[in-house]
Order: sequence, then structure tokens, then C-alpha cells
Amino acid sequence: MNSKQYHIISGKKDGYRLDSRILEEQIQEAVAQGHRYLEIEAFGQHGIGGRLWKAGDQTVHIRIQGYSGQRMGSFGFPNTFIEVMGNASDDVGWLNGGARIVVHGHAGNGVANAMAQGKIYVSGNIGARGMTMTKSNPRFDPPELWVLGSVGDYFGEFMAGGIAVVCGFEAQTPDNILGHRPLVGMVGGKVFFRGPHGGFSHADAKLLPINDEDWDWLFKNLEIYLDRIGRLELFKEFADPNQWQILTARTPQEKGARTMRSLKSFHEDVWNKELGKGGLIGDLIDIDMSPVPLITTDELRRFVPVWENRKYTAPCEAMCPTGIPVQERWRMIREGRIDEAVDLALAYTPFPATVCGYLCPNFCMQACTRQSASMAPIDVTMLGKASIQAKLPELPEETGKKIAVIGGGPAGISVAWQLRRQGHDAVVYDMSQSLGGKIVSVIPDSRIPKEVISAELERIQKVIPHVRLRQKLGKEDIDRLREDYDFIVIAIGLEKAGTLDVPGKERMLTALDFLAMSKEDQIKPGNRVVVIGAGNVGCDVATEAYRLGAKEVILLARSHSAAFGKEREEAEALGAKFRWPCYTQEITKEGVKLTTGEVIPADTVVVAIGGDKPDLEFLPPDVVIERSFIHVNQNYQTTDPQIFAIGDVVKPGILTDAIGAGRKAAQAITDLLQGKRAQVETRKMIDRKRIALEYFDPRVTDFDDIDHCASQCSSCGVCRDCGICVAICPQAAISRREKEEGVFEYGVDEKKCIGCGFCTAACPCGIWDLVENEPLV
Repeated sequence: MNSKQYHIISGKKDGYRLDSRILEEQIQEAVAQGHRYLEIEAFGQHGIGGRLWKAGDQTVHIRIQGYSGQRMGSFGFPNTFIEVMGNASDDVGWLNGGARIVVHGHAGNGVANAMAQGKIYVSGNIGARGMTMTKSNPRFDPPELWVLGSVGDYFGEFMAGGIAVVCGFEAQTPDNILGHRPLVGMVGGKVFFRGPHGGFSHADAKLLPINDEDWDWLFKNLEIYLDRIGRLELFKEFADPNQWQILTARTPQEKGARTMRSLKSFHEDVWNKELGKGGLIGDLIDIDMSPVPLITTDELRRFVPVWENRKYTAPCEAMCPTGIPVQERWRMIREGRIDEAVDLALAYTPFPATVCGYLCPNFCMQACTRQSASMAPIDVTMLGKASIQAKLPELPEETGKKIAVIGGGPAGISVAWQLRRQGHDAVVYDMSQSLGGKIVSVIPDSRIPKEVISAELERIQKVIPHVRLRQKLGKEDIDRLREDYDFIVIAIGLEKAGTLDVPGKERMLTALDFLAMSKEDQIKPGNRVVVIGAGNVGCDVATEAYRLGAKEVILLARSHSAAFGKEREEAEALGAKFRWPCYTQEITKEGVKLTTGEVIPADTVVVAIGGDKPDLEFLPPDVVIERSFIHVNQNYQTTDPQIFAIGDVVKPGILTDAIGAGRKAAQAITDLLQGKRAQVETRKMIDRKRIALEYFDPRVTDFDDIDHCASQCSSCGVCRDCGICVAICPQAAISRREKEEGVFEYGVDEKKCIGCGFCTAACPCGIWDLVENEPLV
């Protein structure tokens, strides 16, 4: 085959290695386009050559140059022929379903692991656990593995079908070509080998002479194998039946005929015979050494089950910067308390619909335990959008304490909201014409409906009636606020936009300015827009530019794009292009000039590189500033005990970071007003391994409504009151106990419990834990 007939796909792009997933997508796309001869320049990518079903019955030839990663040819289809022009990594042909694979070199561990069909030809040695857990369907030809040299340890472990041929030529271990402990658990298949071996599992396999039928098969296929690996000159040397031996699995009848030694027999005939009666300390003791016919309970148990309901936070709650107990809301919905589930969000955020439903990257979903089993995470955005119906919370009587909040964005609104919920009077000062900060002034309308923001701001203003807009404060104003208020909270945004110090920078717009103008339709970007910076803010600029009529938007990054989630998806869907690495040298009339000399044409240039900073000139000198941001302790208190700071003024972050900081700062202020020490939340996140996801259907990938979502939540760390532990306990030692006001708990009868741990293993929510019992005194 002439190399020009091969369609070449490189595992690198622009000098960077492609992810395995990306390379596989390119291979699949090439096959879908009709290419049947592919040459892959590999750089350690995994899974090359597997699952090429799009070619139908047509043969796909894959030639791999370079370094193929693990699982090369895994899930291989019968239409696939793979040729590796060198050594191969681990798990070659894993779960192979029919592909023919040739390795012109050595292969690593796990070759042909769980292989069901196909052939693998290796022209060198292979590592440990080759040909393990193979199987064979009598409707098809058995899977085959051919090795020119030797195989590693545990070869053929749990082999249930197939044929292996080990030639022993230039073997890595010439004195033992089958490695240590081969064929343990073998129940089917055959192994032809040529050369010395160091033993095998006689309990599972047996050595037989080669009969005529076996030799005819080996003789015919040996020539084919040697031709495939380019070593046909060895055929004459190998074509001697006297050099070969064959191992096959013992039948169940043969295995069942073996006598089993009893524990008593071993103790008397082996243990005591070797060590003497009583073992190593037999001369020092005189006690009954016979087995104790007792299953221990009570204080004799080594382990005891403990019901740890609500001891740990669920991963969704732990990862939510706002701290919303998402799993608790799903529990309420399962109990039919939908209104309460919706309203609960207002205890944690004044923006449950705006943020949770539309703007949040949903760290709770990213942390969902279901994803550890490759299951779809529960869709919290459904519950977030439903929260637009949340009812205004009942507010307590005012305590007479007053707090000034400087900044009317998400952080300032959050802390004022929480302070009023705790009975304090919060007064918000802001320079803008309206409340809401960047949610109102910058975030594109395409991200969230206007009516959602309006409805939530209307609800907020009922809770926070005291708002002073268009108020720019100076140092003398802070001194006055100190006298008039019990505490001050600084919650301003990042007013000094980051920019690039390059010639022509005056031709650039900052991302915040562009988004603010686009929000009011006060800018016409032209046909070509270049965004310097390819993060999520840059993607917002791109979507707005397209909305305003741009035909082409290019986002430039120094290393790679930091954008993710909805923002990037929406920008790419509109046609935005990402380029990196790109370094800006100058902004000209024509566009952006790179350090390479290339000029990217642009009618509008927007810089979105981050580095935005707050304007802190109004702060008193006793408030410490570090690297342009306010220094705070773990409770968001500054070096001035009367002043707190939250949100971007402390550390730039996302909306939920600001909202969560507002809630925590409000609680710290309330603690101090009550004469208590400010508390820090210390509950740890539950170990996901404690959750039993086997109760849920992994085929569910979409959710119909919030009731469906609630039913699929595993309720990590919070008891679902399912009673599985009661039903599964073999000793009937667990019971459900009612407490006051509908509260329940599950308890253990220590006189019955044997510490078996069934409750721990069966609990869907990870509530039960098995811990060591207290030692006997």
C-alpha cells in the first residue's frame, strides 16, 4: 500500500498534543467521510482504532506511527485492521470484538484483556496479565493472541475462551516463557507454547500432547502469523511439532474430583506438625485452641454501625459557593412540599432564579455524586427557574442595629438581604442608577430573560427598602458612616478595567464598557470583531457582537481558551473562532497586529484579559490593602473591626462566590452584634464512595420535571427514610424510632447486632458507617 493512499491524522495541533477524545473524534469523522486507509501520528493518545462502526462492512486500515497510548484497538470492530509500527502500551485489544491487530514490537500489560473476537499479532514480548478474562462465542471464531517472544506474569488469568500461541523466540524470560502463575482460574480455551515454563495452575489447567487436529490448525495459522509480522523466515524453525506443547482448561468434573482439606485437618496435620501444638507460643499457654462457635454481639463486636444522618454535607451543597442545601430541596419535593423547596432558596440567596436557573455554572451539578458512575447529574436549573415563584420571607422585627452596605451588586444585595432576614436594618449605597450591579448592567439579555431579573429585584426591594443610589462616597463619608452605623460592609465591584499596555491601546474597548454599551444598544461593532482574551467574559462579548450585526468574531488567547460552559457553547454556536497562542504587539487602524507580524483585521477591538481592580481610594488608612484588594479574615472582617468586605473587592470570582460571601459575612456580623464569637462552617463533605448508586437507572440522561429530578437524587448524607437497612439486617437489629415533631432516627440493638456491615453497604445515602468498637478494658 502506497503511503499516499493513507489519509494522515496527526495527534498534535499547533505543536500541542491533542486529547485522546479529540483525536478519536477526528478518526471517526474521517471514517464517516469515506476514508478507509488512515495513518495516525500518535503521541500517547488512548483508544486509537476502536469502535469504527461507521464504515459498515467495509474494512478500515489503521496504521499507527509514534507512541500509541493505552487501550489501542479497544472495542475493535470486525471491519478494522490495525498495524502499530513499533511498541504498544497497555491493554492492546481490550474488549476486542473482532479487530485484527498487528504490533511490530513489544506490548505492555493486559494485552487481549476480556477479548471476545479478533486476532492480535505481537512480534515481541508482552507484559503481565495478557489474555485474561477472554471469552468465546461458539457462533464465531475464537479470539487469538500470538506472541513471538514470552509473556508476563498471570498470563491467561480467568481465561474462558480463545487461543493463545507463545513462540518463545528471543524471549525476555527465556527460562520461563509463560511467566509466574499462569492460567489461574482458567475455565476454557487453549495455549500453545514453545519453550520452557516455570509451572502453571494445575488446579485449573492440564498439559496435553498435541494431536493431529491441533497441529494442523497451528501449522496453517503459524505461517499466516509470521507473514503478518514480517518474520516468515522463522517458519521452518517453528514448524516442528516436537517443539510445541499445549495447555487446556480442566473440566468442572476434573476440578470437582479434587479432595479438599478441612481446616481441622490442616491445623492438626500441617500447622501443629510444623510449629507444635499451640503454634509459636504453645509452650507458654494451655488454652482451648478449637474454633469458637460464636457470632459476637454487643461489646464483643469488632465493628459497630453508626447512623450519621446529616453529619456530612452533600457534594452539591459543599461545592455551592452560596451553600444552598440542594439535596434538602429535592427531599422536600419528594415529600410533596414543593412550595417549601422553592422558598428555601431565599434563605441562602436573593437571586434563586436569576443565578441558579440561568447564570450559575452549576458547580452543584458538576459535583453531583451520580457523575462518579457516569450518570447524568440532577438538573438543578429546573428548580432554579421554578424559584421565580418563591414567596417573600416573613421578616422579623428590627433589632435597632444598622449596617451600611457600600455596593448594590450581587454581593451587597446578598449581605443586605441576609442582615434584614436576621432583623437588622441594612442601607445600601451605590453609584449606579439602579440595583443589581453587573447582573443588570453587563450580562447579555441572551443569558437570562429581563422579566426574571425584574421580578427578583422587585422582591429584593421589598426586603431592602433603604437604598441610596447615585452615591459616590469619599473618605469623609466613611468616617460619617462609622458614627451612624454599627458596621460597614464594602461590596463594590471592579471599576478599573484591566487593559493591555501596547501601542494603540486607545483604540481598544474594555469588555465591561462594550457589554454595558451593548446592553443599551449604544454601539455598532462593525463586521469584524477581535476579542483579546478568550475567557467567559470574552465569549459574552462575542455573542453580543453577533447580536449587534458582526459577521466574524475571533477570540485571541496567550496559551489556551479559559472559557467553559454555556458561554463558550453559545459563542461557538454563533461562529466565534478561538486562536492561540497569540501575543498582541500593537492595535492599528487595520486591526490587531501580533508579535509574529500578522495583522488580524478588525472594525472593533475589545480587551477581556481580566486584571480588573476595585477603586479603593475612599477607604480609611487602617484598612489594609494587599495587591489592590482588601485583606480580610475568614469571616470577611477587615483590619478595621467595624468594616467588612466581600465579593470582588476581596477576590474576583463568580456571582455565587459574591452571594455566598454576603451570607457568611451577615452571619458573622449577627454573631458579633449578639456578643458571640463569629462562627465558621466546619462540616465536611461526605465521601462519595459511601453512596450506593446501584438503586438508580443509569439510562436516565434527561429529566422530565422537578419531580423526576427529586426521585433520582441520591440524597447524599441525608436519610431518605427508605427502611432498606431495617429490611436487610439479618439479625433484625435495626429499628426506626419516632421523635418529636415528626423527626425520626434509626437505632441499633447492640444485643442483636453482629457488626456485619450490611446496613452500611446497602444504604443508598451513605448514612450508616461501620467503625471500630471501643476496646475492651
